[in-house]
Amino acid sequence: MSTAQTALWVVVMLVILAIAFDFMNGFHDAANSIATVVSTGVLKPGQAVMFAAAFNLIALFVFHLSVAATVGKGIVQPGVVDTHVVFGALMGAIAWNLATWIYGIPSSSSHALIGGIAGAVIAKAGAQALMSGGILKTVAFIFISPLLGFVLGSLMMVLVSWVGRRATPSKVDRWFRRLQLVSAGAYSLGHGGNDSQKTIGLIWMLLIATGYVSSSDASPPTWTIVSCYLAIAAGTMFGGWRIVKTMGQKITKLKPVGGFCAETGGALTLFLATALGIPVSTTHTITGAIVGVGSTRRASAVRWGVAGRIVWAWIFTIPASAFVAAIAYWVSLQIF
Repeated sequence: MSTAQTALWVVVMLVILAIAFDFMNGFHDAANSIATVVSTGVLKPGQAVMFAAAFNLIALFVFHLSVAATVGKGIVQPGVVDTHVVFGALMGAIAWNLATWIYGIPSSSSHALIGGIAGAVIAKAGAQALMSGGILKTVAFIFISPLLGFVLGSLMMVLVSWVGRRATPSKVDRWFRRLQLVSAGAYSLGHGGNDSQKTIGLIWMLLIATGYVSSSDASPPTWTIVSCYLAIAAGTMFGGWRIVKTMGQKITKLKPVGGFCAETGGALTLFLATALGIPVSTTHTITGAIVGVGSTRRASAVRWGVAGRIVWAWIFTIPASAFVAAIAYWVSLQIF
């Protein structure tokens, strides 16, 4: 096999690995989209994953590729990325996703991927090879997205409580069982729109680095966009039930009205971040919104110990995935 053929096969294998990561992203983060609607009893688990997957796919026709552009062209200096960097980034992200899925810990696939990219790039060329603008806004939204989710979720809960203060509990429950379908759909739309684009951006980065796509192109090839949206929707259909339980009931007990407020607050946050081209964690966002909803009842309604363990997982996501990515980058140099 010629050198050119070998290089092509390496790129093909990395694209397949990236799409596998995207599938895992949907699988790992399915809880973000469906935990509240399942835990409140509005939809059965099977119905919920089909519902969420459909809206993940519909996002293909709704959002511009702003997040993909940030990941593909705004994280790493031009000329630094190669197949070894992409391999390291993917292995770092996949390893962290698997570890947190096994233990049922809601963590960020998005930040695992960003951490993986950073770790592999630093291993190759040092921290100066990273573009500070893209890294800083991504890191900033580690804190901003859950805070915004918290604020919007709690404000929605206060507003809804005031508007429905004279309604009977049964009437409120009946109405919000219907409305929660709208909010769950909106959140799944935001999840598909933001998360699938991160993998699109990574594949775009790989194709530019290997010369299969020009860096001057305004958007990645259509096949990368369609395949990544299909992969995340398929992953969502399989669901990550260990994490659903943590998100849906262990942080705080939710009723349909609370589920609606959490999902709406989270969806608004995701729509804003995607419009701004910022890769954010859907896990961070919905967790902040759920905590915000629970805290409007009383502080003790939130299991702060569970929330604290989740926050620690958030803190370790980028450095842990970066560490594994750096090792994987070195290993790849010995393999291909």
